[in-house]
Amino acid sequence: MARILVVDDDVAVQSTVRLLLERAGHSVVTAGDGRKGLSLCETGDFDLLFLDIFMPGMDGFETMRMVRQHHPLISIIVISGRPISVEPDSAPDFLTMATKLGAVSSLQKPFRPADLLAAVTGCLEAAGLSSPSPRPSGDVTSCR
Repeated sequence: MARILVVDDDVAVQSTVRLLLERAGHSVVTAGDGRKGLSLCETGDFDLLFLDIFMPGMDGFETMRMVRQHHPLISIIVISGRPISVEPDSAPDFLTMATKLGAVSSLQKPFRPADLLAAVTGCLEAAGLSSPSPRPSGDVTSCR
């Protein structure tokens, strides 16, 4: 299966995502911040990057920008626990913003395990790295 890097400052999220992905047969490496994630990208050959948007130090937007410069073929799924507001004068929709800046998919925390696995399967299939399999439905922004 795929080699996946999970970058999130929340250890519980790292552990949960790692467990779900390893149970699905993927190889998973985790990092607690953008700088560590970027360093691992330099030394590892990853098929997919799971990236939290809001982290201390180097946030997900900056990390994504740097990864895109040096490793443009890595598919990126962004995740965020910030609520998406439907009010026009409220905070921006950071997940949509991240997909416009180069992420191929996004998930709102907390997400269901089926949604996470569907997003990963969709991105890997889009990149030609996985054979097609049934995907559960859910609130997931699909890979382009």
